[in-house]
Amino acid sequence: MKMKKMVALGAAVGVALAGLGLAMPANAEPVSNGYVLVGSDTLQDSTNALINGTRISGSPVRVTSGGTNLGSYDAFGSGLIQTKSGGPYFVRPAGSGAGVTALRASISGNVYNGKVITGQVDIARSSSSPGSNASSEGKLAYVPYARDAVSYAYNGTNNDLANLTSAQLKQIYESNTPVVIGTTTVKPRLPQNGSGTRSFFLGAINVTAVGSTVGDTNNTRPENDASILQADEIIPFSVASWTAQANGATPSNTIAGTNVKLGAPTGVAPVSVSGTVTTPNAAFYADAKFGRNTFLVVEYARIDANSANFDANLTRLLDPATTTGLTNMGTFGSTSGAVKRKFGFLEPSSTDIIRAYATL
Repeated sequence: MKMKKMVALGAAVGVALAGLGLAMPANAEPVSNGYVLVGSDTLQDSTNALINGTRISGSPVRVTSGGTNLGSYDAFGSGLIQTKSGGPYFVRPAGSGAGVTALRASISGNVYNGKVITGQVDIARSSSSPGSNASSEGKLAYVPYARDAVSYAYNGTNNDLANLTSAQLKQIYESNTPVVIGTTTVKPRLPQNGSGTRSFFLGAINVTAVGSTVGDTNNTRPENDASILQADEIIPFSVASWTAQANGATPSNTIAGTNVKLGAPTGVAPVSVSGTVTTPNAAFYADAKFGRNTFLVVEYARIDANSANFDANLTRLLDPATTTGLTNMGTFGSTSGAVKRKFGFLEPSSTDIIRAYATL
């Protein structure tokens, strides 16, 4: 199913506010009176910018729905969050996997980390597809958000780590003994459990079991943070996040002023740099192994015009034809797509919705 073919009724989504002056997303997490987003760290800065309002694309853009504001909750921060007025405090969903789990609990009424959170989450940000959970009868809908790619960041002063192949990366991440490339003993690292970038990267290089040389296999270290890398260490990294950090689109820049660089596992550079501007390389994003679509995940019934639970505002919010909706990938400065491009994202390879999770 394509969003552009779905019935989209109700109030218009999004306003371009002439008074907006924000260039980057704010960090405040007020209790929301509208739809609530949780999950992926990779997507949060761009969704925060859209929801809080920004001029980063050269024009004021802010996404609202039916006249109400949305709430986007970061993957990391305080341990507990309260998303809706009068709702319970519950454990912050840290990453794509946790976000989808929280959404499932919000729909089903199942317990999430010891709390019943029915109706507290509307949208999960996910930087990975549902994989084996895809189902034609799925209760969830993975709606394409934007195109990203995953490479690896490395800390090194020579070129030994610059062009590690898929086969070399598989060996490095599966090995129980140190792997030497050239004259460098490679030290692999991983981001937190539940990270969509982590799971995508390990799947892309076909790792069947993580080796003992990966010292932080069960850590809670946030993804896309290169400041943690010591000499000769590598870690999976979203190219969109790298681009956003390099260009100062995100609130913090963890890559500036270090020996950290972005690897090229296919031999094609993931980004190009001209002066102070970093641009994603569309050829790398198109790679069948390392390129990926990212998603906003919702209850399928809420965007199904034939369902009693159909929600016209949510449907329009997720329709790519809505210029200031969350899934738009337009190029004009007044569109959501132009904002997402400033955060390193490109147009997804497909607008087809993927249904997933036959049972919640």
